[in-house]
Amino acid sequence: MTFQPITHLRHVDLAVPDFDTQRAFYGTTWGLTEVANDSGIAFFAAEGSPEQYVVRIRKDERKRMDLVAFGAGSAADVDRLAARLNAAEDVQVISEPGTLDTPGGGYGFRFFDTDGRVVEVSSDVETRKHRRIEEREAIPVRLSHCVVNSRNPEALRAFYEKHLGFRLSDTLYSDHMGELMYFMRCSPVHHSFAIARGPHVSLHHASFEMRGVEEYMRGTGRALRAGTRLTWGPGRHTAGDNTFSYFHDPHGNTVEYTTELAVLDEDTWHPGLHDVDDPLTQDQWGTADPMSELIAKEQFNDPDVLFSAPPV
Repeated sequence: MTFQPITHLRHVDLAVPDFDTQRAFYGTTWGLTEVANDSGIAFFAAEGSPEQYVVRIRKDERKRMDLVAFGAGSAADVDRLAARLNAAEDVQVISEPGTLDTPGGGYGFRFFDTDGRVVEVSSDVETRKHRRIEEREAIPVRLSHCVVNSRNPEALRAFYEKHLGFRLSDTLYSDHMGELMYFMRCSPVHHSFAIARGPHVSLHHASFEMRGVEEYMRGTGRALRAGTRLTWGPGRHTAGDNTFSYFHDPHGNTVEYTTELAVLDEDTWHPGLHDVDDPLTQDQWGTADPMSELIAKEQFNDPDVLFSAPPV
């Protein structure tokens, strides 16, 4: 059996020049809870999630995606993964496994993926006291998934399958552009990570799960009333069968409200090919604007800082 060390997505870390504006957005507009703030670094939790935090904001002169973090099943899995990556010719390890100096502690390490973004894998992070999100309470339950842009999505997909044990759930394609997005899973949930074809390496979007469709629509409305730019939605995708409303945070990172992401029977599931030129592929409801080149560009984001680890 293929080694599958990754259990779930933990958090997405961003660096931005305007630290205070970014903090205000994620805490007030987006509905996360700031749980720690120290020397230009703020940590935000989702009230329904046991994760210590789902977003980290760091003040920096350069905007960048600092890292994407995944959970592992045990310290032994972390050590085994680190040993495999150290022995691999196509992987550059940043730090060896050790105690993490972040909320909740834990045991983990960091490395670069083949595109040059930083990946953290950890286990034994102390769980955070969380609660049930109530009916009509329009705040995120948890971090749902992270999607990245890559100039070579085929190679990046192979990296995550080979080294981290991710499995392909579905593919988006176009007759004239080829395969455009790979939806990857590390559990029966349809995807916790996805890879999009883009003009440069960057964050495509980070997605936050709401309690249900009612809460998703109320959250979408709250963001709109706050003046947040809606780039696409509301609608419902075919791949993953999840709802979507895409916004830009104050620094142009795309963030999504979603709910009802599909849970698969992994013993019987076969990855599908979904044609993006079919309107139902992008939006089953038909409530969002049709996908276009202009909408696609909204999620290209700025080119990221590559093969350079954040200072913390």
